[in-house]
Amino acid sequence: MTTINLTVNGKQLSATAEPRTHLADYLRDCHNLTGTHIGCEHGVCGACTLLVDGVPTRSCITFAVTCEHAHVTTIEGLDDDEIATELRAAFKREHALQCGYCTPGMMVSARDVVLRMESPSEHDIRVAMSGNLCRCTGYVGIVRAVQSVIEARRKRGAGAIPDGNRKLLGPAGSGHSSAVAANGAKPRETSATKAAASVAAAPARADANWTPQTTFVQSFTVEHPVDQVWEFFGRIGEVATCLPGASLDGEPVDGHAEGRIKVKVGPISAEFQGVADVSRDDATRTGTISGAGKDQRSNSATRGLIGYAVKQGDRPEQTRVDVTVGFTLTGMLAQFSRSGLVQDIANRLIAAFVQNLEAKLSAGEGAARAVAAEFDAGSLFTSVIIGRIKALFASVFRRR
Repeated sequence: MTTINLTVNGKQLSATAEPRTHLADYLRDCHNLTGTHIGCEHGVCGACTLLVDGVPTRSCITFAVTCEHAHVTTIEGLDDDEIATELRAAFKREHALQCGYCTPGMMVSARDVVLRMESPSEHDIRVAMSGNLCRCTGYVGIVRAVQSVIEARRKRGAGAIPDGNRKLLGPAGSGHSSAVAANGAKPRETSATKAAASVAAAPARADANWTPQTTFVQSFTVEHPVDQVWEFFGRIGEVATCLPGASLDGEPVDGHAEGRIKVKVGPISAEFQGVADVSRDDATRTGTISGAGKDQRSNSATRGLIGYAVKQGDRPEQTRVDVTVGFTLTGMLAQFSRSGLVQDIANRLIAAFVQNLEAKLSAGEGAARAVAAEFDAGSLFTSVIIGRIKALFASVFRRR
Protein backbone atom coordinates (compact mmCIF):
# COMPACT_ATOMS: atom_id res chain seq x y z
CA MET A 1 0.00 0.00 0.00
CA THR A 2 1.14 3.54 -0.79
CA THR A 3 0.10 6.81 0.81
CA ILE A 4 -1.19 9.17 -1.89
CA ASN A 5 -1.47 12.90 -1.23
CA LEU A 6 -3.64 15.04 -3.50
CA THR A 7 -5.33 18.41 -3.42
CA VAL A 8 -8.90 17.51 -4.39
CA ASN A 9 -11.45 20.28 -4.97
CA GLY A 10 -9.25 22.67 -3.00
CA LYS A 11 -8.74 20.37 0.00
CA GLN A 12 -5.63 18.39 0.83
CA LEU A 13 -6.57 14.72 1.05
CA SER A 14 -4.49 11.66 1.87
CA ALA A 15 -5.24 7.94 1.81
CA THR A 16 -3.45 4.66 1.27
CA ALA A 17 -4.05 2.57 -1.84
CA GLU A 18 -2.29 -0.02 -3.95
CA PRO A 19 0.03 1.43 -6.61
CA ARG A 20 -2.16 -0.13 -9.31
CA THR A 21 -5.27 1.79 -8.13
CA HIS A 22 -6.70 4.08 -10.78
CA LEU A 23 -7.50 7.66 -9.90
CA ALA A 24 -11.25 7.12 -10.39
CA ASP A 25 -11.33 4.19 -7.96
CA TYR A 26 -9.14 6.09 -5.50
CA LEU A 27 -11.51 9.08 -5.43
CA ARG A 28 -14.66 6.98 -5.25
CA ASP A 29 -13.50 4.33 -2.76
CA CYS A 30 -11.16 6.34 -0.54
CA HIS A 31 -12.88 9.73 -0.49
CA ASN A 32 -16.48 8.92 -1.44
CA LEU A 33 -16.41 11.29 -4.43
CA THR A 34 -18.82 9.23 -6.52
CA GLY A 35 -19.64 11.99 -9.00
CA THR A 36 -16.85 10.61 -11.20
CA HIS A 37 -18.45 7.77 -13.12
CA ILE A 38 -16.63 4.70 -14.41
CA GLY A 39 -17.78 3.30 -17.74
CA CYS A 40 -15.55 1.43 -20.16
CA GLU A 41 -12.40 1.44 -17.93
CA HIS A 42 -10.33 1.70 -21.13
CA GLY A 43 -10.21 5.50 -21.53
CA VAL A 44 -12.68 5.42 -24.42
CA CYS A 45 -16.11 6.55 -23.22
CA GLY A 46 -15.04 9.67 -21.30
CA ALA A 47 -17.48 9.20 -18.39
CA CYS A 48 -14.61 9.33 -15.86
CA THR A 49 -13.13 12.60 -17.17
CA LEU A 50 -12.00 15.07 -14.51
CA LEU A 51 -9.37 17.79 -14.19
CA VAL A 52 -5.80 17.11 -13.11
CA ASP A 53 -3.82 20.34 -12.82
CA GLY A 54 -6.50 21.94 -14.98
CA VAL A 55 -6.22 19.38 -17.79
CA PRO A 56 -9.13 17.01 -18.67
CA THR A 57 -7.90 13.53 -17.79
CA ARG A 58 -9.26 9.99 -18.11
CA SER A 59 -9.19 8.92 -14.47
CA CYS A 60 -9.92 5.26 -15.25
CA ILE A 61 -6.52 4.84 -16.94
CA THR A 62 -4.52 7.22 -14.72
CA PHE A 63 -2.79 5.70 -11.70
CA ALA A 64 -3.50 7.71 -8.57
CA VAL A 65 0.09 7.35 -7.37
CA THR A 66 1.39 9.17 -10.47
CA CYS A 67 -0.63 12.24 -9.49
CA GLU A 68 1.12 12.73 -6.15
CA HIS A 69 0.64 16.36 -4.98
CA ALA A 70 -1.39 17.25 -8.08
CA HIS A 71 -4.52 19.41 -8.02
CA VAL A 72 -7.59 17.32 -8.91
CA THR A 73 -11.02 18.78 -9.62
CA THR A 74 -13.98 16.42 -9.84
CA ILE A 75 -17.53 17.29 -10.87
CA GLU A 76 -18.27 18.01 -7.20
CA GLY A 77 -15.58 20.69 -7.24
CA LEU A 78 -17.29 22.58 -10.09
CA ASP A 79 -20.38 23.54 -8.07
CA ASP A 80 -19.34 27.20 -7.85
CA ASP A 81 -17.43 27.37 -11.12
CA GLU A 82 -18.76 30.09 -13.44
CA ILE A 83 -18.49 28.14 -16.70
CA ALA A 84 -19.86 24.94 -15.18
CA THR A 85 -22.84 26.86 -13.75
CA GLU A 86 -23.67 28.25 -17.19
CA LEU A 87 -23.27 24.82 -18.77
CA ARG A 88 -25.63 23.19 -16.27
CA ALA A 89 -28.33 25.73 -17.12
CA ALA A 90 -27.71 25.25 -20.85
CA PHE A 91 -27.79 21.45 -20.57
CA LYS A 92 -31.17 21.69 -18.82
CA ARG A 93 -32.51 24.22 -21.34
CA GLU A 94 -31.39 22.24 -24.41
CA HIS A 95 -32.37 18.81 -23.00
CA ALA A 96 -28.70 17.73 -23.23
CA LEU A 97 -28.98 14.88 -20.72
CA GLN A 98 -31.21 11.87 -20.20
CA CYS A 99 -29.88 9.03 -18.04
CA GLY A 100 -27.10 11.32 -16.83
CA TYR A 101 -24.34 8.71 -16.60
CA CYS A 102 -22.10 10.47 -19.13
CA THR A 103 -22.93 13.96 -17.82
CA PRO A 104 -20.08 14.46 -15.26
CA GLY A 105 -17.39 13.70 -17.83
CA MET A 106 -19.35 15.54 -20.52
CA MET A 107 -19.50 18.66 -18.35
CA VAL A 108 -15.75 18.62 -17.66
CA SER A 109 -14.92 18.28 -21.37
CA ALA A 110 -17.51 20.91 -22.35
CA ARG A 111 -16.02 23.34 -19.84
CA ASP A 112 -12.60 22.84 -21.44
CA VAL A 113 -14.07 23.59 -24.90
CA VAL A 114 -15.66 26.81 -23.60
CA LEU A 115 -12.37 27.78 -21.95
CA ARG A 116 -10.15 27.13 -24.99
CA MET A 117 -12.10 27.71 -28.21
CA GLU A 118 -12.84 31.29 -29.26
CA SER A 119 -15.60 30.81 -31.84
CA PRO A 120 -15.99 27.13 -32.78
CA SER A 121 -18.45 25.87 -35.36
CA GLU A 122 -20.86 23.02 -34.67
CA HIS A 123 -18.40 20.69 -36.39
CA ASP A 124 -15.52 21.96 -34.24
CA ILE A 125 -17.50 21.30 -31.06
CA ARG A 126 -18.46 17.80 -32.20
CA VAL A 127 -14.81 16.98 -32.91
CA ALA A 128 -13.66 18.44 -29.58
CA MET A 129 -16.33 16.49 -27.69
CA SER A 130 -15.89 13.25 -29.65
CA GLY A 131 -13.98 11.67 -26.77
CA ASN A 132 -17.14 11.66 -24.64
CA LEU A 133 -19.78 9.08 -25.62
CA CYS A 134 -23.52 9.36 -24.94
CA ARG A 135 -25.97 6.49 -25.53
CA CYS A 136 -29.13 8.60 -25.07
CA THR A 137 -29.23 12.10 -26.50
CA GLY A 138 -27.82 11.89 -30.02
CA TYR A 139 -25.51 14.81 -29.07
CA VAL A 140 -27.69 17.51 -30.66
CA GLY A 141 -28.72 19.06 -27.36
CA ILE A 142 -25.18 18.79 -26.01
CA VAL A 143 -23.69 20.64 -28.96
CA ARG A 144 -26.37 23.35 -28.77
CA ALA A 145 -25.76 23.79 -25.04
CA VAL A 146 -21.99 24.20 -25.46
CA GLN A 147 -22.40 26.53 -28.43
CA SER A 148 -24.92 28.73 -26.61
CA VAL A 149 -22.62 29.17 -23.61
CA ILE A 150 -19.67 30.10 -25.84
CA GLU A 151 -21.72 32.65 -27.78
CA ALA A 152 -23.10 34.22 -24.59
CA ARG A 153 -19.68 34.49 -22.97
CA ARG A 154 -18.03 35.98 -26.06
CA LYS A 155 -20.77 38.63 -26.28
CA ARG A 156 -20.03 39.57 -22.67
CA GLY A 157 -16.36 39.97 -23.51
CA ALA A 158 -15.19 36.75 -21.83
CA GLY A 159 -12.62 35.61 -24.36
CA ALA A 160 -11.05 32.20 -24.72
CA ILE A 161 -7.71 31.28 -23.16
CA PRO A 162 -5.47 29.95 -25.97
CA ASP A 163 -4.70 26.27 -25.36
CA GLY A 164 -6.27 26.55 -21.93
CA ASN A 165 -3.01 28.00 -20.57
CA ARG A 166 -1.17 24.79 -21.45
CA LYS A 167 2.39 25.75 -22.25
CA LEU A 168 4.27 22.49 -21.63
CA LEU A 169 3.73 18.95 -22.82
CA GLY A 170 3.59 16.02 -20.45
CA PRO A 171 1.23 13.62 -18.69
CA ALA A 172 -1.43 15.33 -16.60
CA GLY A 173 -0.40 15.33 -12.96
CA SER A 174 3.28 14.83 -13.69
CA GLY A 175 4.11 18.49 -13.17
CA HIS A 176 4.79 19.23 -16.87
CA SER A 177 1.45 20.78 -17.73
CA SER A 178 0.46 24.35 -17.03
CA ALA A 179 -2.11 24.15 -14.24
CA VAL A 180 -5.47 25.94 -14.27
CA ALA A 181 -7.75 25.70 -11.26
CA ALA A 182 -11.52 25.23 -11.47
CA ASN A 183 -12.11 28.98 -11.16
CA GLY A 184 -9.72 29.71 -14.05
CA ALA A 185 -6.87 30.90 -11.81
CA LYS A 186 -3.46 29.28 -11.68
CA PRO A 187 -3.13 27.21 -8.48
CA ARG A 188 -0.10 27.25 -6.26
CA GLU A 189 2.98 25.41 -7.45
CA THR A 190 3.25 21.79 -6.41
CA SER A 191 6.51 20.06 -5.61
CA ALA A 192 6.38 18.45 -9.06
CA THR A 193 6.04 21.76 -10.92
CA LYS A 194 8.77 23.32 -8.79
CA ALA A 195 11.10 20.43 -9.60
CA ALA A 196 10.43 20.79 -13.33
CA ALA A 197 10.90 24.56 -13.22
CA SER A 198 14.15 24.29 -11.24
CA VAL A 199 15.85 22.57 -14.17
CA ALA A 200 15.27 25.60 -16.37
CA ALA A 201 15.58 28.44 -13.87
CA ALA A 202 17.28 27.55 -10.58
CA PRO A 203 21.01 27.16 -10.00
CA ALA A 204 22.33 23.61 -9.95
CA ARG A 205 23.30 23.73 -6.28
CA ALA A 206 25.52 21.03 -4.86
CA ASP A 207 23.70 18.54 -2.65
CA ALA A 208 25.75 16.65 -0.11
CA ASN A 209 23.09 13.93 0.09
CA TRP A 210 23.03 13.24 -3.64
CA THR A 211 24.74 10.02 -4.76
CA PRO A 212 25.40 9.49 -8.50
CA GLN A 213 24.38 6.25 -10.18
CA THR A 214 27.58 6.07 -12.20
CA THR A 215 31.06 7.45 -11.51
CA PHE A 216 34.23 7.20 -13.54
CA VAL A 217 37.70 8.78 -13.53
CA GLN A 218 39.56 9.82 -16.66
CA SER A 219 42.83 11.60 -17.42
CA PHE A 220 44.19 13.19 -20.56
CA THR A 221 47.15 15.34 -21.59
CA VAL A 222 47.45 18.32 -23.91
CA GLU A 223 50.63 19.66 -25.43
CA HIS A 224 50.34 23.17 -23.95
CA PRO A 225 51.66 24.87 -20.80
CA VAL A 226 49.65 24.38 -17.63
CA ASP A 227 49.04 28.12 -17.15
CA GLN A 228 47.54 28.42 -20.62
CA VAL A 229 45.28 25.41 -20.11
CA TRP A 230 44.09 26.60 -16.69
CA GLU A 231 43.33 30.07 -18.07
CA PHE A 232 41.38 28.54 -20.97
CA PHE A 233 39.29 26.41 -18.60
CA GLY A 234 38.13 29.65 -16.99
CA ARG A 235 36.37 30.68 -20.21
CA ILE A 236 33.25 28.56 -19.90
CA GLY A 237 31.87 29.51 -23.29
CA GLU A 238 35.08 28.46 -25.03
CA VAL A 239 35.21 25.16 -23.15
CA ALA A 240 31.59 24.38 -24.12
CA THR A 241 32.41 24.67 -27.82
CA CYS A 242 34.95 21.86 -27.41
CA LEU A 243 32.28 19.42 -26.24
CA PRO A 244 30.33 17.88 -29.18
CA GLY A 245 26.69 18.91 -29.09
CA ALA A 246 27.06 21.51 -26.30
CA SER A 247 26.17 25.20 -26.51
CA LEU A 248 25.41 28.01 -24.05
CA ASP A 249 22.45 30.39 -23.98
CA GLY A 250 24.43 33.59 -23.59
CA GLU A 251 27.48 34.35 -21.49
CA PRO A 252 27.77 32.82 -17.98
CA VAL A 253 27.11 35.15 -15.04
CA ASP A 254 28.96 34.66 -11.73
CA GLY A 255 29.79 31.07 -12.60
CA HIS A 256 26.17 30.24 -13.50
CA ALA A 257 25.49 29.07 -17.04
CA GLU A 258 22.41 27.98 -18.96
CA GLY A 259 22.62 25.92 -22.10
CA ARG A 260 21.90 22.69 -23.89
CA ILE A 261 23.52 19.57 -25.26
CA LYS A 262 22.18 17.58 -28.18
CA VAL A 263 22.43 13.79 -28.07
CA LYS A 264 21.40 11.23 -30.66
CA VAL A 265 21.03 7.56 -29.76
CA GLY A 266 19.80 5.59 -32.76
CA PRO A 267 16.31 6.91 -33.60
CA ILE A 268 16.16 8.96 -30.38
CA SER A 269 17.24 12.58 -30.72
CA ALA A 270 17.33 14.45 -27.42
CA GLU A 271 18.18 18.00 -26.43
CA PHE A 272 18.94 18.40 -22.75
CA GLN A 273 18.25 21.94 -21.57
CA GLY A 274 19.68 22.79 -18.20
CA VAL A 275 21.86 24.82 -15.91
CA ALA A 276 25.30 24.50 -14.39
CA ASP A 277 27.26 26.17 -11.60
CA VAL A 278 31.02 26.40 -12.02
CA SER A 279 33.55 27.01 -9.25
CA ARG A 280 37.36 27.29 -9.54
CA ASP A 281 40.29 27.43 -7.14
CA ASP A 282 43.29 29.20 -8.62
CA ALA A 283 45.57 28.10 -5.79
CA THR A 284 45.12 24.38 -6.44
CA ARG A 285 44.05 24.66 -10.09
CA THR A 286 40.95 22.58 -9.42
CA GLY A 287 37.32 23.16 -10.32
CA THR A 288 33.85 21.66 -10.13
CA ILE A 289 30.85 21.79 -12.45
CA SER A 290 27.46 20.92 -10.95
CA GLY A 291 24.69 20.63 -13.49
CA ALA A 292 21.21 19.32 -14.25
CA GLY A 293 19.20 19.07 -17.44
CA LYS A 294 16.01 17.69 -18.92
CA ASP A 295 14.86 16.60 -22.36
CA GLN A 296 11.13 17.24 -22.78
CA ARG A 297 10.73 14.97 -25.81
CA SER A 298 12.01 11.75 -24.22
CA ASN A 299 11.13 12.83 -20.67
CA SER A 300 14.71 12.01 -19.66
CA ALA A 301 16.60 13.93 -17.01
CA THR A 302 20.21 13.97 -15.93
CA ARG A 303 22.19 15.35 -13.06
CA GLY A 304 25.94 15.38 -12.75
CA LEU A 305 28.99 16.59 -10.88
CA ILE A 306 32.34 16.99 -12.62
CA GLY A 307 35.54 17.62 -10.75
CA TYR A 308 38.77 18.43 -12.58
CA ALA A 309 42.37 19.16 -11.68
CA VAL A 310 44.88 20.80 -14.02
CA LYS A 311 48.45 19.63 -13.32
CA GLN A 312 51.92 19.93 -14.73
CA GLY A 313 52.64 17.17 -17.23
CA ASP A 314 55.79 15.13 -17.65
CA ARG A 315 57.31 17.87 -19.79
CA PRO A 316 57.34 21.66 -19.26
CA GLU A 317 55.06 22.26 -22.25
CA GLN A 318 52.61 19.50 -21.33
CA THR A 319 49.52 19.60 -19.07
CA ARG A 320 47.69 16.72 -17.46
CA VAL A 321 44.00 17.02 -16.63
CA ASP A 322 42.37 14.57 -14.19
CA VAL A 323 38.58 14.39 -14.43
CA THR A 324 36.08 12.70 -12.10
CA VAL A 325 32.50 12.43 -13.41
CA GLY A 326 29.47 11.31 -11.44
CA PHE A 327 25.98 11.39 -12.94
CA THR A 328 22.44 10.06 -12.74
CA LEU A 329 20.26 9.53 -15.82
CA THR A 330 16.53 8.83 -15.64
CA GLY A 331 13.80 8.38 -18.22
CA MET A 332 13.86 6.80 -21.67
CA LEU A 333 17.60 7.28 -22.16
CA ALA A 334 18.48 5.64 -18.83
CA GLN A 335 18.66 2.29 -20.61
CA PHE A 336 21.93 3.48 -22.18
CA SER A 337 23.64 4.31 -18.86
CA ARG A 338 25.22 0.94 -18.11
CA SER A 339 28.61 1.62 -16.57
CA GLY A 340 30.67 -0.47 -19.00
CA LEU A 341 29.23 1.17 -22.09
CA VAL A 342 29.32 4.59 -20.47
CA GLN A 343 33.06 4.22 -19.82
CA ASP A 344 33.73 3.33 -23.46
CA ILE A 345 31.56 6.20 -24.67
CA ALA A 346 33.28 8.58 -22.23
CA ASN A 347 36.68 7.60 -23.62
CA ARG A 348 35.59 8.50 -27.14
CA LEU A 349 33.80 11.67 -26.05
CA ILE A 350 36.83 12.87 -24.10
CA ALA A 351 39.07 12.07 -27.08
CA ALA A 352 36.88 14.34 -29.22
CA PHE A 353 36.97 17.03 -26.51
CA VAL A 354 40.78 16.86 -26.29
CA GLN A 355 41.09 17.10 -30.07
CA ASN A 356 38.91 20.24 -30.12
CA LEU A 357 40.74 21.63 -27.08
CA GLU A 358 44.12 21.21 -28.77
CA ALA A 359 42.81 22.99 -31.86
CA LYS A 360 41.47 25.88 -29.80
CA LEU A 361 44.67 26.30 -27.80
CA SER A 362 46.81 26.13 -30.92
CA ALA A 363 44.69 28.69 -32.77
CA GLY A 364 44.49 31.11 -29.84
CA GLU A 365 41.66 33.35 -28.81
CA GLY A 366 41.15 34.60 -32.35
CA ALA A 367 39.92 31.23 -33.54
CA ALA A 368 36.43 31.11 -35.02
CA ARG A 369 33.82 29.52 -32.80
CA ALA A 370 32.44 26.62 -34.78
CA VAL A 371 28.98 25.37 -33.81
CA ALA A 372 29.36 22.03 -32.03
CA ALA A 373 27.67 19.16 -33.82
CA GLU A 374 25.10 16.88 -32.27
CA PHE A 375 26.66 14.15 -30.12
CA ASP A 376 25.73 10.95 -31.99
CA ALA A 377 25.94 8.32 -29.26
CA GLY A 378 24.34 5.80 -31.60
CA SER A 379 27.40 5.64 -33.88
CA LEU A 380 29.64 5.52 -30.83
CA PHE A 381 27.66 2.61 -29.40
CA THR A 382 28.07 0.80 -32.71
CA SER A 383 31.83 1.29 -32.63
CA VAL A 384 31.92 0.17 -29.00
CA ILE A 385 30.01 -3.02 -29.73
CA ILE A 386 32.13 -3.79 -32.82
CA GLY A 387 35.26 -3.21 -30.75
CA ARG A 388 34.07 -5.62 -28.07
CA ILE A 389 33.21 -8.27 -30.64
CA LYS A 390 36.67 -7.96 -32.15
CA ALA A 391 38.25 -8.27 -28.71
CA LEU A 392 36.15 -11.35 -28.00
CA PHE A 393 37.21 -13.06 -31.23
CA ALA A 394 40.84 -12.12 -30.58
CA SER A 395 40.76 -13.67 -27.13
CA VAL A 396 39.13 -16.88 -28.47
CA PHE A 397 41.72 -17.30 -31.20
CA ARG A 398 44.56 -16.58 -28.78
CA ARG A 399 43.39 -19.48 -26.61
CA ARG A 400 43.69 -21.77 -29.62
